[in-house]
Amino acid sequence: MELRTLRYFVAVAEELHFGRAATRLHMSQPPLSRAVRQLETSIGARLFDRTPAGVSLTPAGTVLLDEARDLLERAERAAVRVAVAAGAATLTVGILGDSTDEAATRLAGAYRRRHPGIEVRIRETDLTDPTCGLHAGLVDVALTRGPFDETGLAVRELRADPVGVLLRTDDPLAGRDLLRLADLGDRRWFLFPAGTDPRWQAYWNGGEPREGPVVRGVEECRQAVLWNGTVGITPLTHRPVQGLTEVPLADMAPSRVVAAWNGGDTNPLLRSFVELATAAYRP
Repeated sequence: MELRTLRYFVAVAEELHFGRAATRLHMSQPPLSRAVRQLETSIGARLFDRTPAGVSLTPAGTVLLDEARDLLERAERAAVRVAVAAGAATLTVGILGDSTDEAATRLAGAYRRRHPGIEVRIRETDLTDPTCGLHAGLVDVALTRGPFDETGLAVRELRADPVGVLLRTDDPLAGRDLLRLADLGDRRWFLFPAGTDPRWQAYWNGGEPREGPVVRGVEECRQAVLWNGTVGITPLTHRPVQGLTEVPLADMAPSRVVAAWNGGDTNPLLRSFVELATAAYRP
């Protein structure tokens, strides 16, 4: 059994969906399905029950999942030890905005337990660079939100957060249970500076040109609402702030929390980080 095939199997076993597993592995579904069937043939046992309702592990698949995780972790530890011996004992992580996400805290603990000798350097960036310095080569991996220019990058979705509009609590719209973008058409929005990734800017502006104050960070967004009655889109997972309220938006796509890295980077410390992030951010 090749380690690559075991990684394919683990992805399908954790997602219980070939399409999602293929997306996670950055490959198309047909070769993934073929690889899993070849693994079943080589083992001589069916690993998944496939029905119109979905995919589930067989008893043999459940046993192999435990064994595969153990084998992959041991192989990863060996690769990391070699990387450390070769001088690659640090990992620089870019984090967007305020780093209070509980999933990031879980990730930090999991990574520290698995790689206690590795120094992790954190580079927190404001909202003007959704890649957190990745395109500029300042970080090895970014914990951020999409959308942004993914040229040359590998991106794994970790979670999708519902979004809403951030309002002052005395705003006439603050008492509504649900809003639509059309309800905000005549309002001033907080904007990002010129030169900010247009994909990123368009998403947070609800897909329309807006007018309003320019901000760079999360706290500036909040203060623009508090002081000026500005509005803007916010993930509903952010902690509430006194004087502000969040109302869900019915016609906005969720905000994608992602890990992003250079598509050609084979650093085992990075690969381990992404796998642990996938588990830590899983709902």
